[in-house]
Amino acid sequence: MNENKPGDSQNLACVFCRKNDDCPNKYGEKKTNEKWNLTVHYYCLLMSSGIWQRGKEEEGVYGFLIEDIRKEVNRASKLKCSICKKNGASIGCVAPRCKRSYHFPCGLERECIFQFTGNFASFCWNHRPVQITSNNYKESLPCTICLEFIQPIPSYNILRSPCCKNAWFHRDCLQVQAINAGVFFFRCTICNNSDIFQKEMLRMGIHIPEKDASWELEENAYQELLQHHERCDVRRCRCKEGRDYNAPDSKWEIKLCQCCGSSGTHLACSSLRSWEQNWECLECRGIIYNSGEFQKAKKHVLPNSNNVGITDCLLGESSPKLPRQSPGSQSKDILRQGSKFRRNVSTLLIELGFQIKKKTKRLYINKANIWNSAIDGFRNKSFNPSYAIEVAYVIENDNFGSEQPGSKQEFLSLLMQHLENSSLFEGSLSKNLSLNSQALKENLYYEAGKMLAISLVHGGPSPGFFSKTLFDCLVYGPEHTQPILDDVSDFDVAQIIIRINTATTVADLKSVINECSNYLEFIGCLRLITTLSDKYMLVKDILVYHVIQRVQEPFKSFKQGLKTLGVLEKIQAYPEAFYSILCHKPESLSAKILGDLFTVHTLPDVKALGFWNSYLQAVEDGKSTTKMEDILIFATGCNSIPPAGFKPTPSIECLHMDFPVGNKCNNCLAIPITNTYKEFQENMDFAIRNTLRLEKEKNSHYIH
Repeated sequence: MNENKPGDSQNLACVFCRKNDDCPNKYGEKKTNEKWNLTVHYYCLLMSSGIWQRGKEEEGVYGFLIEDIRKEVNRASKLKCSICKKNGASIGCVAPRCKRSYHFPCGLERECIFQFTGNFASFCWNHRPVQITSNNYKESLPCTICLEFIQPIPSYNILRSPCCKNAWFHRDCLQVQAINAGVFFFRCTICNNSDIFQKEMLRMGIHIPEKDASWELEENAYQELLQHHERCDVRRCRCKEGRDYNAPDSKWEIKLCQCCGSSGTHLACSSLRSWEQNWECLECRGIIYNSGEFQKAKKHVLPNSNNVGITDCLLGESSPKLPRQSPGSQSKDILRQGSKFRRNVSTLLIELGFQIKKKTKRLYINKANIWNSAIDGFRNKSFNPSYAIEVAYVIENDNFGSEQPGSKQEFLSLLMQHLENSSLFEGSLSKNLSLNSQALKENLYYEAGKMLAISLVHGGPSPGFFSKTLFDCLVYGPEHTQPILDDVSDFDVAQIIIRINTATTVADLKSVINECSNYLEFIGCLRLITTLSDKYMLVKDILVYHVIQRVQEPFKSFKQGLKTLGVLEKIQAYPEAFYSILCHKPESLSAKILGDLFTVHTLPDVKALGFWNSYLQAVEDGKSTTKMEDILIFATGCNSIPPAGFKPTPSIECLHMDFPVGNKCNNCLAIPITNTYKEFQENMDFAIRNTLRLEKEKNSHYIH
């Protein structure tokens, strides 16, 4: 799928509506497949009545196969638009016995309703859903987005909030707000409700894209949140070296306020005997004591005492719902919650990382059997998730017992790769839990959840393979989650659902049900069919059983493991932040990203650094056999930047040698000092390519 250059797309017309307008807010994104010379508006394609998304997202156009698009265009060419009277009307009203068809832009002009959810239904101007209000407003009220006054009477262009009686909106204002906010931030502007509000707006034809908010996509938008406070702020600092002096494992180590984290003290300056003791700054102490909720017996502390066991690190499950609090309770709880809707996931993981103690636990990992050696290490009685992790690589059946120091982040990266491809999950790109009786018997779903939690807190990579359904089950609970057809990886079950969903008459529907009666009876979904619309409830029941009810026990076990170190609680509190790393792979690396990632610690060789920057650009431009990910793996053992960042920070040093050397334990890359750039690139390519090839051959069976 290739996007048009800005100058080219304006003259290319959509194959459905025949318009060359490029207006994403009205018609959706305009895309062109240059190979097949085919241009579409996203909404025109999505709302067409006779087409299904049969491919993966990267196939064809948005997952709609080229052959299907052509068939739909051919079908529509025989239908005349009820509005402009021209052929090519691909969208039809779903109301029974209504035969109106129209183009998407024509439908907008005639005030039709297009529902961007469920079966993507469309309603003509006579059958469109309406809002009903019992209140008669005599005076104008302001649109709560643009603040222009409007007549508070429900119509196509004027919509009312379902949760707040006096909240009214222009349709256009709502649509722009939805596109900018995305599904995680689009909510009622008055009461902040999202569930009821989004459901009603979808019914009334507002498109809410499944993406992060536009302000969250700004580069380094919240960079200041990553700054770590290191200063003694008590009234009388006793340290002779000054307030900024910090000496770990001594009385001059700086301890941060456990509530706000923005004030600190030397242990000696506040008479703290150890770092494990809790301390609050004066401002936070005043708020806590004045709130009326302070009771020593109920004070919340992080699990960081020396006698903490594995079960002590599993925080209690919080409610999946986050109801809006009254202003009074909000002020009392503000120190613990902060701003829930504008938190960077890196900051959240760094906060969870404060639980990690200085005490270390060494894990002996066999790369040839990374899963079992990780299981053995995590199940060891002496292992505590809150201890710092050290990794030593060992070789199976090595009589000499030799070991090599390993990279913790490389180990976690390999472990997440194995987990993604294991039999505990099913699906191609977006995965759900599978039903594996042997794994359930061995409690491996719990171990998988615990591994994910440990990886995130200890600086591992983004999992990036959760389906939205699995994510919603974890955050909001299975009872509030509706699976979709994409969640079904079993081909036979998927075919049954498709046949039921595409039945056009009651007779066809009953025929399909009769053929599948044994299966439907087995899963408890066999029902009496009286109308064609009964098929939707039947499909819903099958999806809920296959994706959710069937894997109830694995889900409970996996969820329990994910509570380790308070990770699940954090995910439920900040779903919009964690969605990006649990359900999406990290962004592709670029020359700029890698160039900014590596710092120069030693006195650099200017010529070698110039060669390094040129080499990164050459790799990005495809002028090298090496890939960006190969460089990062060579230096750190990871193929992407972990959400919490690298520790230590990746660095570069220039040395007089023939080939580069990567130190994965220290995230350090030593680059050669050469006379010419050609020699530099050849040596870099040769070393990186062959090192990774040898490692892959040596450990070719570490992922099963």
